[in-house]
Amino acid sequence: MTNNTHTPGPLAGIRVLDLTWVLAGPYAAMILCDLGAEVVKVERPPHGDVARTTGPFVNNESMYFQSVNRGKKSISIDLRSDEGRDLFLRLVDQADVVMENFTPGVMDKLGIGPEALLARNPRLIFASTSGFGQTGPWRDKPALDIIVQGMGGVMSITGYPDEPPARPGTSIGDICGGLYTAVGILAALREREQSGQGQSVDISMLDCQIAILENAVARYYATGEEPGPLGTRHPSATPFQAFPTSDGWIVVALSWGIATQWEIFCAELGLPELVGDERFDTSFKRTENHAELEPLLFDATRKRSTDHWVSTLAPYSIPIGPLNTIGQAVQQEQIAAREMITSVQHPVAGEVTMAASPLKLSRTPGRVYGHGPQFGQDTVNVLSEWLDIAPEETERLADAGIVLTEGGPDIAAYLSA
Repeated sequence: MTNNTHTPGPLAGIRVLDLTWVLAGPYAAMILCDLGAEVVKVERPPHGDVARTTGPFVNNESMYFQSVNRGKKSISIDLRSDEGRDLFLRLVDQADVVMENFTPGVMDKLGIGPEALLARNPRLIFASTSGFGQTGPWRDKPALDIIVQGMGGVMSITGYPDEPPARPGTSIGDICGGLYTAVGILAALREREQSGQGQSVDISMLDCQIAILENAVARYYATGEEPGPLGTRHPSATPFQAFPTSDGWIVVALSWGIATQWEIFCAELGLPELVGDERFDTSFKRTENHAELEPLLFDATRKRSTDHWVSTLAPYSIPIGPLNTIGQAVQQEQIAAREMITSVQHPVAGEVTMAASPLKLSRTPGRVYGHGPQFGQDTVNVLSEWLDIAPEETERLADAGIVLTEGGPDIAAYLSA
């Protein structure tokens, strides 16, 4: 495990005020942080981001929070107070990006919505991530990951036929919303270089679920038929799925245009008779007759181990790999070579291990800049560096409850409740 150092990231010098919480927004802000932006997490007093109360915990520190807030700074300002709101507006004057993922209208009620902030700082990028977006009849409805997965159709094509709907094993409703938010912010920053003007970015998590349906949408409109769950199969290529072995599973994905792959696959499985079978002589026919083909292939792959099939078929350039557990996935030599697992030292939790940035730029790669911040740990420094506010004045603000310099949820009490 390693921690990249040295070269400043490509977003060095970009200042981000991150009001987001839980997952979708923090994930987007994490990407910007990994790329070198100064991301200041503005947390609500007195407890901060609710993700701080989400397990698993190490020494009462949330590893969930650490995984999507690494490298950020934390300040706490009471935005409901006039003095706190004024302080935030002064920070906005120095910012390049403001991010939020509240229900639409919350920021406007606080007097810090996009119209107000862009009027104050015309170069600002104001990014909003929400369940249904800032427009449309559902804009005021709250939504979490599973809600948009369900409403967006993703769960209807996940799992196996004739079984209950399944949620994918990762929060793709949130993650896709976060990814598209980061893309939108980067695009707006690039456009600002030419126009000199900021703008708002409106990302709907439901929109993002529709966007990633790709061939499911194409198939629906082309055929008029409802796509359904297929297990690990591909809807138009066969074999293209997981296969059982004597000690686990493999995943195989034969290419459409390389006929010899099917012939080699059948030969190595001990099923040469399938090559001349008219039911299976094209990928299209194999897909059409999948119910007849799959049991034959399963019976063959079950006879040997995962390692056997991978070592036998890979030399033929047949796309194949083991179906790994999470523990197996993170320990692969390719993952180590690409430095995709990293560790940071946390003052309370100790060594924290997490996924690294996949953004491998040749000169300015993405990297993990440090652990997730403790609640309010950077309030004094950020107010001093951004606004030239003396520590004594910050202390006065803290005494008045306008800002917090420490605190957060009592995890020990939370866990024992």
